[in-house]
Amino acid sequence: MNHLFVDNLTVIDFAYLDPTRGLVGESWIADVVLGGKLDDQGMVFDFSNVKRTIKRVIDELVDHRLVIPRGYEGLHWDEEAPNTFQWDLTGGGHIEHTSPNEAVVWLSSDRAVPSAVSALLEKELKAVLPGNVTTVEINLREDVIEGAYYHYVHGLKKHLGNCQRIAHGHRSPIRIDRNGHRDHNLEKRWARLWEDIYVGTEEDVTRRYVGEDGTPYISFGYEANQGEFGLTLPESRVYMLETDTTVELIAAHIADVLKTEFPDDEIRVKAYEGVGKGAIAAR
Repeated sequence: MNHLFVDNLTVIDFAYLDPTRGLVGESWIADVVLGGKLDDQGMVFDFSNVKRTIKRVIDELVDHRLVIPRGYEGLHWDEEAPNTFQWDLTGGGHIEHTSPNEAVVWLSSDRAVPSAVSALLEKELKAVLPGNVTTVEINLREDVIEGAYYHYVHGLKKHLGNCQRIAHGHRSPIRIDRNGHRDHNLEKRWARLWEDIYVGTEEDVTRRYVGEDGTPYISFGYEANQGEFGLTLPESRVYMLETDTTVELIAAHIADVLKTEFPDDEIRVKAYEGVGKGAIAAR
């Protein structure tokens, strides 16, 4: 059998639900290996079609979606409205979510792990690739980050594309410089503060209340061009901004907070949005 590989084909920025961590933002790099017979061109699959076909399927199926493990015992939903559901957290409290169909993807497993997502992608790709391609292997991996990073989830209701989805996320490094020198302690502080966090916009809050178990909750909701979105989380798992939560505004917010703390220092924040992209703010 002949094999063709493409490393770093795409980066999937998405969110998933975990029994303990709750709503988790993630960024996985996708590597692909195709196996099969050579076609009339002497190829397993034309490289020019890799992004056109394989990347498109991967991006459409998982990118900027909320991945939900259907096998988790703490998941509750109505069969007539399967994208409106409740996710119980092992440490107490719960998460509620509602959205259009295209904002979520369901796994048959009880955990959102790379192997389960890869299996879903491989099945979908086998259905659209030519007959000479007999095996598809998707390897999903995290970027190697030297330094501090955090997992965050957000939604951008004003975005015309898939970023409008209320629960998509990223695994993001952060670099902070004070007076021209990298401050690892400040980076670690923000990484701890934003560990598995939902970054919310005050404008999108629809309700604040205390649940029957005594847990304070925040509910968000809005209508965008893909439909209506809603999300409720324990208040302890949310970090609020007065502005929208684009990476540009996130970088600016962190820089403003640090400038207030260190008014005589020069502050430079490089906030990533997943792998290899982001925004810079200097104060």
